[in-house]
Amino acid sequence: MKKIILTAAAVFAISFANAQDKKDSGFGFAKGDVVVGGNISYSSNDNGTTKTTSSTFSPQLGYFISDNLALGAGLTIGSMDNGTTKASSFGLDLEGRYYFLNLGERFKTYTNFGFGFGSMDSGLAGADKVKTFNLGGGLGMNYFVTSKLAINWGLSNILSYGSQKVGSSSTTNVDLNVNVFQNFFNTPTFGLVYKF
Repeated sequence: MKKIILTAAAVFAISFANAQDKKDSGFGFAKGDVVVGGNISYSSNDNGTTKTTSSTFSPQLGYFISDNLALGAGLTIGSMDNGTTKASSFGLDLEGRYYFLNLGERFKTYTNFGFGFGSMDSGLAGADKVKTFNLGGGLGMNYFVTSKLAINWGLSNILSYGSQKVGSSSTTNVDLNVNVFQNFFNTPTFGLVYKF
């Protein structure tokens, strides 16, 4: 009987110590965590006659309603200037993100689904604004550099729907990207995530 009690106590102690080590390392997310992140991009192209610059700023905020599920919102603010035309864009995105696989201690993979609204102004006199609506679902991963800071790598949208309306005309498109080997590395996005 003593052996059974001692064995059970040893197993409990080892399990508790292992769980404590995982908790202390802090790599990952837990219910109640608040995360901020986003992407910044800038490009400049000079072909000798025209210089075009463009920039995008996309801050995001998320809240974990469980250890694996986060709800979030983000803004996208963009601009383009080619010397004669100045265009701008604005968007609002809402997203759900589910973390489903840990690849080691620091890699956390997720799937996400979201929708967004936006508008683009071409900067041309008399031109109508472009209004957009998008739905999409995709995959991505986070790599924790520290227990609070992670690099986000959004691989690609697997399924997306988009519509654009300019004045009285509108266009829609639906994309299903299942060719994993070409799709995932065509349009990845990188960003930073900070956990509070």
